[in-house]
Amino acid sequence: MPLFVIEHLEPKVYPWCILEYKHISSVVRKNNLLITKTANKKLATFAKTSKKSINELTFDTPCILDPEAKETLTPKIAATYHSFIFGGILGDYPPRKRTQEEVKLPYPRYNLGKEQMSTDTAVIVTHNIVNGTPLEKMHFQDGIEIDIKKGESIQLPYRYLLVNGKPMLPPGLVQLLKKQKGF
Repeated sequence: MPLFVIEHLEPKVYPWCILEYKHISSVVRKNNLLITKTANKKLATFAKTSKKSINELTFDTPCILDPEAKETLTPKIAATYHSFIFGGILGDYPPRKRTQEEVKLPYPRYNLGKEQMSTDTAVIVTHNIVNGTPLEKMHFQDGIEIDIKKGESIQLPYRYLLVNGKPMLPPGLVQLLKKQKGF
């Protein structure tokens, strides 16, 4: 099983990050998930963690997933790699192309289409590709609206994988958004 590496680039480990990372771990499993640039104890319960940056670590046959890459990851390409590196950046819409700025390693880069995905969606889609499902066989929804209270909703402008016709979200995310005091 390959290693899925997330370079945590948010200023801190927010509650929504924990939900996304936990969701990833439920699919790829703890031993196959490494979250770098953090030593958060909560994360260590379901993922391997490292205080070091990916720039200080070595990986077995790595590539980088970058929405700005020219070539799309396919099962045939994925079979040649053992480590998949993601910049754990979300929140800017439209995206600011920070993967290129923040992840400067000289490894090959591939995209998962041109739309920005949540980190858990990107890793799970890559996991599906590694396991033989091409991107064009997966179904997505661009943007979702979540009602948080009567007359108020929040828009999540990212691309989400559809599972049984519904956007796949980290368990507990909707409840977290409903409890959150400000955005």
